[in-house]
Amino acid sequence: MLIQTLSPAARSPLLALVKRIADCGCNLVDARVSTVGSDVSVMLLAQGSWDAVAKLETSLGKLARDDELQVTHYRTTPRSAQSHLLPYVVEVIAGDKAGVLVEIIEFFTHRGISVEQLTSMRYRAMQTGADMFSAQITVGIPSDTHIAALRDDFLELCDGLNLDAIMDPMKY
Repeated sequence: MLIQTLSPAARSPLLALVKRIADCGCNLVDARVSTVGSDVSVMLLAQGSWDAVAKLETSLGKLARDDELQVTHYRTTPRSAQSHLLPYVVEVIAGDKAGVLVEIIEFFTHRGISVEQLTSMRYRAMQTGADMFSAQITVGIPSDTHIAALRDDFLELCDGLNLDAIMDPMKY
């Protein structure tokens, strides 16, 4: 079961959610917590027997009655193995300007490369006060893709947009 919540950061439901998952007899498979602005987003993936998942659904319905908490949940299926995709990490840093992330995502999408995870932020450089943009993107590159040519094309795009970027294999 995939569970997504949004709430004020001061009232993060993380502890309440993981307790409910355990109390219902489910296991926590994956967890993502992110504070954005003054709010917190919690995304959890729980698994269990059909009756444990049903019990968790009922428990989440009770939790959703809180006016400051937005809860979405639904039953999902396991993701099929993506053994033909090579995991790469892309990091981009640049002066902040509109449309940079769109250009990067379009580059990968048009080449059949999946964006598996993305984190981006805007910040003010401590040294100069310049508005900056930073992104870290995990992509899945089809194994039949010529990596050197892809990297050259990507770095050429970044040069044209005046972005500092790297694209390296993910190291576990």
